Amino acid sequence: MSKILVIDDQKSIRNTLKDILEYEKHEVVLAENGPQGLELFDNDKFDIVLCDIKMPEMDGLEVLQKIMEKSSDTPVIMISGHGNIDTAVDAIKKGAYDFIEKPLDLNRLLVTMRNAVERKNLVTETKVLRRKVSRTTDIVGESPAIQSVKELIEKVAPTDARVLITGGNGTGKELVARWLHEKSNRSEQPFVEVNCAAIPSELIESELFGHEKGAFTSAIKQRKGKFEQADGGTIFLDEIGDMSLAAQAKVLRALQENVISRVGSDKDIKIDVRVLAATNKNLQKEIQAGNFREDLYHRLSVILIHVPSLADRKEDIPLLTEHFSKLISEELGLPKHDFDASAIAALQELPWTGNIREFRNVIERLIILCNNTITDKEIKIYAAPRWE
Repeated sequence: MSKILVIDDQKSIRNTLKDILEYEKHEVVLAENGPQGLELFDNDKFDIVLCDIKMPEMDGLEVLQKIMEKSSDTPVIMISGHGNIDTAVDAIKKGAYDFIEKPLDLNRLLVTMRNAVERKNLVTETKVLRRKVSRTTDIVGESPAIQSVKELIEKVAPTDARVLITGGNGTGKELVARWLHEKSNRSEQPFVEVNCAAIPSELIESELFGHEKGAFTSAIKQRKGKFEQADGGTIFLDEIGDMSLAAQAKVLRALQENVISRVGSDKDIKIDVRVLAATNKNLQKEIQAGNFREDLYHRLSVILIHVPSLADRKEDIPLLTEHFSKLISEELGLPKHDFDASAIAALQELPWTGNIREFRNVIERLIILCNNTITDKEIKIYAAPRWE
C-alpha cells in the first residue's frame, strides 16, 4: 500500500481518483490547489504525488519544481487535459516521473504508479547500501594520531600479516579491521566478525570451529564455524582478551598449522584465513595474570595498531561533527544541522570517555532535539550534564 497525494482543482477528478486508488488499497490525501498540496507535502511523507498541470492559484509545474527541491526522490506524475508534447517534455525536464493526459487511462495510471514506487524503493535501497559502505570505509580525521593509523593500514592491508588492534571501547577498532580487509587482496572474500566477549565460554569452540552432528546434546546437525566461513577471506576476533584459555589453544593451532577440527571430529580441515584481532585490555598484564597465552599473543601481534581515544585527537572533532551530522540527518530524514563555533568549542571541552561511539550518540541526540543551528547552550543542556 502506498500513500498518495492528489493535487487537482477539479473536485470530480479528485474524488474519482480517491475512489479508484482506495479500492486498490492505497491511502489517499486530497488537495484542491498547489499551496494546499505543498503544505500537506511538507507535513507528511508520501510515496507518490499526482498533480494537475493547469490550476488557477499555482501552476502545476511550479508545484512540481518545489516538490523536487524538497524531495527529489518522490515520484510526481503530472496529469492534464490541456497537454501537448511540449508540456510533457517540460514536465519531464523539471523532474516529473511521467505525464498522463486526461481523460485518464486508469490501467496506465496504475502501472505507472507501480513502476514509480518500485523505482523509489530501489533508489532508497541504493542509498542505504551506499551509507553502509561509507560507514565501513571512512575513518574521519586529520590529526597526527589518526593519520599514523591510516598510514599503517595502507602499508599493512595488502599483506597477509596478522594484526592486533588495541584501544579503548568505542574508539573504532572494528572500523580499522574492516579497512584492513577492504584494502587487501581478500576484499572480495568474506569478512567474518566474532565478538569473543559475547559468546559463552562453553560455546566459543563450536562458534569458531564448528561441530559435528551429535557432538553435544543440542548439536542436531553439522555446523561450519567462523573460521570455515571466512575461508579465503578475513576473520576478525574482537575482544580476544575475553577468550577462554581452551579456545586460545585451538586458535593458536589454527594460526600455526592453518588447520582446524570441528568439535566432535578428529578430521583436520585446511583453511586459508587472515586473522585480525582486537582488544581493549592490556594483554601483557593478562599474560602475567595467567589469563592469556604469551605464544598466542606473539602470533597475533605481528603488527600492532593502537587506535587513539577521542581525548587524544580532539582536533578532529570539527570534522567528526560535520561527518556525523550529515550522516545522521540523512538516516533520520531530517534537515542537516549546523554547529556554530561555540558548539564545536563546547564539544571539544568534554572528556568523551565513551570515545567515537559516545560522540556519535550525542550528535544524534542533538539533531533530534535541537533546532537547525546548534550552539554551546544546547551542548550544555543535552550533553554536558552527564559529566557535571
